[in-house]
Amino acid sequence: MTSTSQIPPDTEASAPVAPLRRNRDFRMLLVGAGASLLGTRVAVAAYPLLIIWGGGTPADAALIAFATLLPQLLFVLPAGALVDRWNRRRTMLACDVVGLSSMGSLAVALLLDELWLPHVMAVAFLEGSAVIVYRLAERASVRHVVHPAHLGAALSQNEVRGQATGLIGQPTGSALYSVLRWLPFGFAMLTHAVAFVTLLTVRRNLQDERTGPRRMLTTEIAEGFAWVWRHRFMRSAILLLGGSNLAFQVIGLTLVVIVKQGGYPPYMVGVIGLLGGAGGLLGAFTASRIMRRVPVQAILIGVLALWSVLILLVSVTTLPVGLGALMGGMAALGALLNVTAATYQIRVTPDAMQGRVTSVVVLIGSGLNSMGALLGGALLTAAGTSRAALITAAGMGSLALLAVCVPSIRRPPVE
Repeated sequence: MTSTSQIPPDTEASAPVAPLRRNRDFRMLLVGAGASLLGTRVAVAAYPLLIIWGGGTPADAALIAFATLLPQLLFVLPAGALVDRWNRRRTMLACDVVGLSSMGSLAVALLLDELWLPHVMAVAFLEGSAVIVYRLAERASVRHVVHPAHLGAALSQNEVRGQATGLIGQPTGSALYSVLRWLPFGFAMLTHAVAFVTLLTVRRNLQDERTGPRRMLTTEIAEGFAWVWRHRFMRSAILLLGGSNLAFQVIGLTLVVIVKQGGYPPYMVGVIGLLGGAGGLLGAFTASRIMRRVPVQAILIGVLALWSVLILLVSVTTLPVGLGALMGGMAALGALLNVTAATYQIRVTPDAMQGRVTSVVVLIGSGLNSMGALLGGALLTAAGTSRAALITAAGMGSLALLAVCVPSIRRPPVE
């Protein structure tokens, strides 16, 4: 089946291709998804402040993080198969409605001065579920609104968008919370509304026509697993990335606790996020150029090794600016790895399996993040911030060493 978004080779070679910056549908998809993501980032940044500065404990904050990330474990596989079945545009619109409603309920509760931990967990769970489905649908849609030659650049811009929302989201969430504690969630409600309207303006079809008969959902999910399992490089790489994502759940909570124990105000968490986001932007902007010069397996090994060094330095750093600089370095490396992995995966995956393959990648790579949040709370309670960072750095270093030793990582993958 020929994708409606792909141009035949002879046409591609002869017809001029308009610059990506003039691609209206891509811009609208980029802006709509960016608005939705920004609202989510602002809310996620405010969750630990709402709990810890509201008299809660690190364990309470870890429960909120657990609820936010649990959908990656529970729903990502069926979501991937359903994204390959459903209309992707309508799916993303529905996700914005869920996000708007859940954020609105929390904002109203806080306006009424009713803070209830189970309610916050429920809101975090619903928002996290909507984010999973939305991002699967949006990532699968990109190849339908850009020329094949622009795919790498488009995904690089998507990563820039993600890093920019991180850069803006963390300090915005902490600043809005410092003014009124319900404001971050009211802001998230507004951005979901903006995303809904913007997505309606995208004109192109966001998927190929589905002509085959539908089968059992479990059968389609199993096909995604089987495809990834046969691809040895991808299989090994996402297992390594899953371990690294566990480590970052511990480090994220560690940074918040360091700021609180140092007697700094909540907005200093935003300063760390600001510096981290700046590093992420740098990594996203330079990713496409680095990818042309450095093999994907070398990028993977190098990023894991450098992450272990930067996390080690967290154990001996207490100043927020220093922590922010370290986060900037980690975010820059993460952005490079994100663009590299996404470009590789989309190029080698058939369109009809984009949602399922991406869902398998997300499940294996990030599905246990909710457990990482609980691990972070337990580790910080038992060992303190410095030892928690040391243990995490040792784990990341072990992953880098394992990457060097695994044959399927060392060999150049074939696209």
